[in-house]
Amino acid sequence: MSASMISTTDLTKSYDGVHALRGVSLEVAEGTVLGLLGHNGAGKTTLVNILATLLPPSGGNAKVAGHDVVRDSRSVRGCIGLTGQFASVDEKLSGYDNLVLIARLLGASPRQAGERAEELLEAFDLSAAGRRLCRTYSGGMRRRLDLAASLVGRPQVIFLDEPSTGLDPASRISLWETVEAMVADGTTVLLTTQYLEEAERLADTVAVLSQGSVVAAGTPSELKSRVGERRAQLSTTRRDDAVKVAEALRGAGFAAVQTPEEGAVSVPVAGFDDFAQVVRAVERAAVPVTGLTLSEPSLDDVYLSLAAKSTAADGR
Repeated sequence: MSASMISTTDLTKSYDGVHALRGVSLEVAEGTVLGLLGHNGAGKTTLVNILATLLPPSGGNAKVAGHDVVRDSRSVRGCIGLTGQFASVDEKLSGYDNLVLIARLLGASPRQAGERAEELLEAFDLSAAGRRLCRTYSGGMRRRLDLAASLVGRPQVIFLDEPSTGLDPASRISLWETVEAMVADGTTVLLTTQYLEEAERLADTVAVLSQGSVVAAGTPSELKSRVGERRAQLSTTRRDDAVKVAEALRGAGFAAVQTPEEGAVSVPVAGFDDFAQVVRAVERAAVPVTGLTLSEPSLDDVYLSLAAKSTAADGR
């Protein structure tokens, strides 16, 4: 079983009576990605800042790579990398010089710093622009350089706080591929994001924060199973055909319903055996069907469901 690289127990943080975190307990295994979801103000950045030793907790405890974030903050800072919501590169320096500067600050010799800078520029597809001033870089290039900078010291754990904010789709996908490569090399990642597709692609486990509390946690599949079943979606060319399809499915024991779309029918299925029975029932009805798909609940469904429950709870 993989070692725990990030661990929090009953972690709290308050500002002048305002509770930013309320008893957060999490575990992140080595070489995995935890996706931290939540609306603005849910406590995501506060949690990251505590784990990165930028803020002290008000209560509870937290460890990163086995080091207590309060009692052994120096050791924590020696084994982590942090990328915030906005690229923090020096625009008056080249990409190469940005990386060399960080390496030198971390104690590398001039030669070691230069070699590490070249290595990271190549890894992040920035070699051709390495000697250009960063003010000439696109948003995606700056974000990649910012991520490269967080890896100069070869951290065991990296915190990515909404890293793809403001990126175009192509740059976002490139960033995802970079994160996947890092994890394949054994890096542990805590990723905060508001992009559900980002969490679904990258995260091994997901935690949802609301009002400073973890309201749900598990693998993406586990969370999706909590909010709804798979559904078979059937389409026909005529409304009358949809009525016949729905009747045939109900006769086979399925809770089929006609959807607002003209000539469409939706039916919940427990698994692929049910899906096969749906196909056979439609074949027996001898009604022409123009489309048949199987859909599953998404993390969007999970998030919206949990947000609705949280809002209802706050209103009580």
